[in-house]
Amino acid sequence: MNLGRQFFSPNHAKASNIHGRFPTSSASSSTPASNRSEAAASILISYCSTPDLHSPGTSGWRTRVRRNENMEKLQNDYLFPQIEMRKMAHIEQYPDAKLISLGIGNTTQPVPEIVASAMAEHSWGLSTVERYSGYGPEQGNEALRKAIAEKVYGGLGIKHTEVFISDGAQSDISRIQARPKVTVAVQDPSFPAYIDTAVIMGQTDGGNNNIVNEDGSTRAAAAGGGKSGKNIEYMKCNAENGFFPDLSRTSRTDIIFFCSPNNPTGNAASREQLKQLVDFAMKNGSIIVYDAAYSAFIGEEADDCPRSIFEIPGAHQVAIEISSFSKFAGFTGVRLGWTVVPEELLFSNGEPLIKDFNRIVTTCFNGASNIAQAGGLACLTTPEGLEAIRELVGYYKENAKILMETFSWLGLRAYGGQNSPYVWVHFPGKTSWDVFDEILEKAHIVTVPGSGFGPSGEGFIRVSSFAHREHIIEASNRLKNLL
Repeated sequence: MNLGRQFFSPNHAKASNIHGRFPTSSASSSTPASNRSEAAASILISYCSTPDLHSPGTSGWRTRVRRNENMEKLQNDYLFPQIEMRKMAHIEQYPDAKLISLGIGNTTQPVPEIVASAMAEHSWGLSTVERYSGYGPEQGNEALRKAIAEKVYGGLGIKHTEVFISDGAQSDISRIQARPKVTVAVQDPSFPAYIDTAVIMGQTDGGNNNIVNEDGSTRAAAAGGGKSGKNIEYMKCNAENGFFPDLSRTSRTDIIFFCSPNNPTGNAASREQLKQLVDFAMKNGSIIVYDAAYSAFIGEEADDCPRSIFEIPGAHQVAIEISSFSKFAGFTGVRLGWTVVPEELLFSNGEPLIKDFNRIVTTCFNGASNIAQAGGLACLTTPEGLEAIRELVGYYKENAKILMETFSWLGLRAYGGQNSPYVWVHFPGKTSWDVFDEILEKAHIVTVPGSGFGPSGEGFIRVSSFAHREHIIEASNRLKNLL
């Protein structure tokens, strides 16, 4: 059966009665069905207005729908697709080179067997009448929500009803910003999605002064002192200030994005630093969006570095926490994460934020894959699953240690790598993209230019430990010969 012909045939259009959605003055019931469909379409288009459809220098048909003007403030390509394009061009130029990718934070080790088995069993069960399931709760499987509340937030006062299961942390970064005209602060450097989604949602102050430069950074117009455009503020985080912003010089914003361990610097904030952040948010009536995607990499010996913002008194009143199974369970392709929204977190009018977030989730999302959720449950509720994810994290941390030793041997200043899978390396006197190109060209290694994470990333590259051990060792040898 040709479904395309069936669903787009004149008979189907007639059955759908699409013309009934539009004013009937232009398409009366006596008009043939095909003409009514054309009339309906013309009415729909006429509701929007733009300049001439065929302006000089263009060809082909254009609609009357205006482009989201905020998209014009972004660079042409998001940072990582831009890197991918350069990588593919390099492969075309050097087809016999053995390329090593230490760029995008994409896991390489297999999903633990017990986790994969749980997903396979659930998948097979879908083929049976007894175990088939369709849509689940948009907020997520109750058993998984309870497991996260107990295993990840045990003793921190988080209820399972405050945990929302997602298809990965990055999706919820966008959902949380589903409200225009709020001011935003981000660490500088930081994960570019915070800024890019803010720009798309219209949080910048408008005008070409918000367009991003070719160096890969996405930012509003700089105004000095670590400031940026009217609605987006960069909080400078570098080695000189311990990778923690000077909050006394930070303006009040509605939203504060904060990632610890930080991507890209690898720095894990201390308990005292996070207390300062929570106190700052409470003083200013701000909301912290805390990205804990790499919290599993904080070692037991680093007891002064909290794995959750909710370890800090008062955080339940000012913070949301986002996290993911991607890095610690190898779920970058499986896609599974969660967001915690405490009931105590209130808007200025006293309404609980969780009420609105629940409304957004149930409107915009049909829930994470029930197969992926079965895998997440196996990670957290079985001794074998917990041990397997500890081993995965340990594997990548050992990779990071090898990389840190390599850059130390080369006499370069490198940060992170201890409580993080990322190594943040400084190359004095060079631009990030020049370093990226040189390492790619001469050593056939893909990294990430630091300037893509913000102005303070210029002169740095980020090197990922998400790779097979033999590739890490080979990359280390190549770097020692190159640099």
